[in-house]
Amino acid sequence: MSVLAVISTVSLIVSALCTVWVTWDVKKHPQPMVIMNVVWPVTVIYSGPVGLIFYYYIGRRAHQEKPMWQSTLASTSHCGAGCALGDIIGIPIVVALGWTIAGTRLFADYIVEFTLAYLLGIFFQLFAILPMNEKMTKREGLKKAIKADTLALVFYEIGMFGWMALVHFVFFTHAPSPSGPTFWFMMQIALMIGFLTSYPINWWLVKRGIKHAM
Repeated sequence: MSVLAVISTVSLIVSALCTVWVTWDVKKHPQPMVIMNVVWPVTVIYSGPVGLIFYYYIGRRAHQEKPMWQSTLASTSHCGAGCALGDIIGIPIVVALGWTIAGTRLFADYIVEFTLAYLLGIFFQLFAILPMNEKMTKREGLKKAIKADTLALVFYEIGMFGWMALVHFVFFTHAPSPSGPTFWFMMQIALMIGFLTSYPINWWLVKRGIKHAM
């Protein structure tokens, strides 16, 4: 096993253990927004100890008033959770069906991942918006969710897809296979880069009142 494979395996195991802990902890310290009980464990799947620290200092204090940077971070994690689940669900589907576009699986991954991430992101937004607006209809909530999540998701995927393009075409002679730990470690990095590219637009969306601060 190569050094990179060992590092990848360790990262995935540590992240899994952190996710188990957060999943258990949110049952004792439920979030004011129910959907965040799902978002935080999913966030830690790809961010590991870093996500665990943010959960402890931000998620655990969800009932307290938070500074703008923390609220924006929580809002970005909301978007990232949809992207992470889109990857976890979508990539095995593409691999199992043998889908390719222009001779590469990567572009098929992009389409399936983006579609699933967008649908899940809208779903997550609805679960954040509707409980806070009891008089709002589901149709109104859907429009607001689309407005709040579209730009955030696009900027998230720009960072994530850009990294995976480098992984697929530049960093390796043969791109890592989804059957091995290196691929999923690269996906962890991709999701964290997506988090960084999406954070500024989330700040803007929250500041403008387009997206609710978490």
